[in-house]
Amino acid sequence: MISRAHSGGKRLATLGAIAAAAALVLSGCSGGLAGGDGGGSSDGPIKLGMLAPFSGSEAAFGDYMKFGAQLAIDEINADGGVDGRDLELVTEDDGCDATQAVSAANKLVSAGVHASVGGYCSGATLPTLPVFEAAGVPMVIPAANSTKLVGQGAFLINGTGTQQAAAAIAYAEKLGSKNVVLIDDNTDYSVDLANSFEEQAGDLNIVKRESVNPDEKDFAANINSVLGVSPDFIYWTGYYQAGGLLIDQLRSSGYDGIVLVGDGSVDAQLSAIAGPAIDNVFGTFTRTPDMLEGGDKWVAAYTELAKADPGPYSMQTYEAVKVIAEAMGEAGGTDAEAVNKALGAMSGFPLLSGDLTFAEDGSREGGGFVIVSPTGEKGAFILSDDLS
Repeated sequence: MISRAHSGGKRLATLGAIAAAAALVLSGCSGGLAGGDGGGSSDGPIKLGMLAPFSGSEAAFGDYMKFGAQLAIDEINADGGVDGRDLELVTEDDGCDATQAVSAANKLVSAGVHASVGGYCSGATLPTLPVFEAAGVPMVIPAANSTKLVGQGAFLINGTGTQQAAAAIAYAEKLGSKNVVLIDDNTDYSVDLANSFEEQAGDLNIVKRESVNPDEKDFAANINSVLGVSPDFIYWTGYYQAGGLLIDQLRSSGYDGIVLVGDGSVDAQLSAIAGPAIDNVFGTFTRTPDMLEGGDKWVAAYTELAKADPGPYSMQTYEAVKVIAEAMGEAGGTDAEAVNKALGAMSGFPLLSGDLTFAEDGSREGGGFVIVSPTGEKGAFILSDDLS
């Protein structure tokens, strides 16, 4: 049972233009301020809201996240809950779409959630921040990691785009790459990661920035443009659906060099789409359970619950629930101001992925990105033995 003394308050950061835009949505939603439990009610279950993609091209991640969250909730409830109150998960589909995400966030607020533990696509997560702030709903984000989310009052379990880009740069430098190409898919997350790489690149020779339309199936024009500068290292920062097709077409066009992919493409489905072209592909990602001591026990517990293997961000969402529950225990309830203060003060909190400390801006100190490769069962990404 998690139970701590009340520990005061913390203000959420101002969201500026984003908040102004979301206010139009909130003003038309009669139930828009129902959540957050700003008064610190001590009755009934503590509702944790989770926005994730349960439809669209990234739908696989919705279930990964849902079962990760539910596993943590089941464990916490079995241990007495938080101050004697059970946790309850409430999910909504954001489809990785900004407009749908705002509507889904308002549904969670109307359902009376006390905190948010969702957020996969950064472009869909960003416009929900002012919705949850206005409703007094603390946010612990398990997956989305655009630098635009940093310093906005939310707390990130995943490392930031800046930290991920630094790992990608270190890998390119280790390989002695001469001609680096960055390719994004025009989403907020993808562009942000490519920008972060470019800003930190130092002496690396970036010879091309290219953007693709992820809704297209034929990337011939993009590939001809890229191959015209003779790259020896390509960093794809977009999601796996377009990424798999792009990699296959790059190989078919004669490119046999390194392709590094960002965490939005680190999934066995990238391997399934790319087929044999997946050879010589690597990824930047935070550690997964198979890389961690004791991770096998966690995988077994998840598999028993979900009747399927965990995927990317299953563990991070599990940890997001553990973190918000600890903060509520420290706060002595669900008062948003007190919970946010407890989150901001969290230092060295033990998690499966390592001790967690939040920086002042809400990001996770360290980041923890490593190089992974799709050499696991059915093309799953695992720690790359000789390149991390």
